[in-house]
Amino acid sequence: MGKVYTGASTSIDGYVSGPDFSGFDRLFAWYEAGDVAFTVPTGAMTVHLTPASAAHYSGLIEATGALVVGRRLYDFTNGWGGQHPMGVHTVVLTHRPLEDNEHFTFINGSIEEAVAVARKHAGDKGVGLNSGEIARQAIDAGLVDEICLDLVPVILGGGTPFFAPGRGYELEGPVSVIESKSVTHLRYKVRYGAAETD
Repeated sequence: MGKVYTGASTSIDGYVSGPDFSGFDRLFAWYEAGDVAFTVPTGAMTVHLTPASAAHYSGLIEATGALVVGRRLYDFTNGWGGQHPMGVHTVVLTHRPLEDNEHFTFINGSIEEAVAVARKHAGDKGVGLNSGEIARQAIDAGLVDEICLDLVPVILGGGTPFFAPGRGYELEGPVSVIESKSVTHLRYKVRYGAAETD
């Protein structure tokens, strides 16, 4: 069984988007910072990464068998045009479920249920969770094994934080550090049973 992880491109001050969903051009500039052409599994887009970022990104995609996202992200991307670019089954946790299809399952239930459904679709591979409320719920439920940060050297000064407000947790690591142009890829283990802060 693969790991459950959450991750995102985040600013130095901890935001995955600026005010009013701004700043994505700066947070994702690393996707066009190199000469390695990398096409996502669905063929929906091609990015140009540094060799270090290409190895990191391809490894993450290879290790991921399913995703869990919230309805807000699903709506913001317009359902990625019918399939997530990673080409894996995506579970949408929502109070306003749509009809399931071959690429999406809509769950009006708990984070535990959503992760369990994603694990079935993932098989031996991992399950990725989007940051924010989904990640906070999963960590609070003891479901997250690792946190992956694509740390971008920019300060947004506000917006949507990587994690929604909640309890604090201690992390182990970094398990890995990959330095690249315009980004540092970091990976940490979540330590459960350690002292938690409010």
